[in-house]
Amino acid sequence: MTCRCILRCVHYNIQRKTNKWNSLHTQFRYFHVTCQKKRPLVLGIESSCDDTGAAIVDESGHILGDALYSQHLIHLNHGGIIPPIAKDLHIKYINPIVSQALERAGVTPKDLSAIATTVKPGLPMSLMVGLLYGTKMAKEHNKPFIPIHHMQAHALTVRMVEKVNFPFMVFLVSGGHCLLAVVKDVDEFYLLGNELDDAPGEALDKVARRLKLRNIPGYETLSGGGAIEKMAKLGDHLSIRFPVVMTQTLNCNFSFAGLKQRAQEIIQEEEQKYGIVADEIIPTVANFCASFQYAVARHMIRRLERALIYAEAKGFIPERPKSMVLSGGVACNEFIRDAVRQVCNKYDYELFCPPPKLCTDNGIMIAWNGMEKWIAGKGITKDIDSITVENKSLIGKSLIEDVENTRIRLRNPVKLVQNKDASQETTS
Repeated sequence: MTCRCILRCVHYNIQRKTNKWNSLHTQFRYFHVTCQKKRPLVLGIESSCDDTGAAIVDESGHILGDALYSQHLIHLNHGGIIPPIAKDLHIKYINPIVSQALERAGVTPKDLSAIATTVKPGLPMSLMVGLLYGTKMAKEHNKPFIPIHHMQAHALTVRMVEKVNFPFMVFLVSGGHCLLAVVKDVDEFYLLGNELDDAPGEALDKVARRLKLRNIPGYETLSGGGAIEKMAKLGDHLSIRFPVVMTQTLNCNFSFAGLKQRAQEIIQEEEQKYGIVADEIIPTVANFCASFQYAVARHMIRRLERALIYAEAKGFIPERPKSMVLSGGVACNEFIRDAVRQVCNKYDYELFCPPPKLCTDNGIMIAWNGMEKWIAGKGITKDIDSITVENKSLIGKSLIEDVENTRIRLRNPVKLVQNKDASQETTS
């Protein structure tokens, strides 16, 4: 073989190996880029009430970045949420909050798989701020848009941090809602009970305001519910008797208006009794808070018991494991959480509660609900311009009438006890 032939063979082999390496390198780069592209990321935007929130999560529930602006102290000074003020603050802070969440996550809008935004239920003016921002962003960056139901998001948030499989029971309690539902899938909810008037958080806030708890050092910045919970720890929950409400109504609906009205009457009676004027506080405030909190919790768990009995009768929840999720702002109340736990113990349910940060309104829960829908391929809108906001919206199909028709009576309802050992009491 000539030297020229030998050189050609060597060159050919070197070139072939080089091409093979280049091919492998190209394949590796393609695989790496493909893996990056397949990692779904969803941005969630929350503006349903008085919190402006944004977050980015991945398919494993990891929070890459989040940001939140709370209007709590501003509305606390006004004695309640003023919708126009809430709207203006959302407009002012929504862009900085979203930008901050993206920056903390180390991503840009082009890295997102989809954008999810709360559209119902809530304050229309507040919801509209989030909707307009979210849809505009989706259009500008050519991203799918996922409209989110606020209460469904609360119900599913726990699945970020706990292994809770479908189906499960959910008890959502907040300043604007109180409901019981069966969750069968990411988009399949069955409503068993709902608030008829005031939600528990609203009742607690209004009673705290009437008690003037903000005048007490250390209570100035607390929410109404938080203030009552803190003061209640110093009192006797059996010292003041509140009525047991809706005893003859055999459904799972809630009503806190009567308890709130009775609370206001008792406060007035106590003020007259002790000659309280101006910003003074009634001397029985600790006992009052403990007793009112007890009355609220007692009403909640009576309706919860009926819902669990109904769900068992209808076969909605498998025998093992039986899961109960408690979420919403009021779920942060330790006394109420323990009351629900006592009911769960009686009916062999395992209680799951999201961390306090995830119980209140935030962008994280919206992003996660969007992620669950993205993975399931459900709820992704094809017509962004058709999406509107709704101030009221049921969490799912209502079974409230069927619950009432079942005529379930509580023979031995759980009695709330401080030592967490659930005992029984007999009612008429």
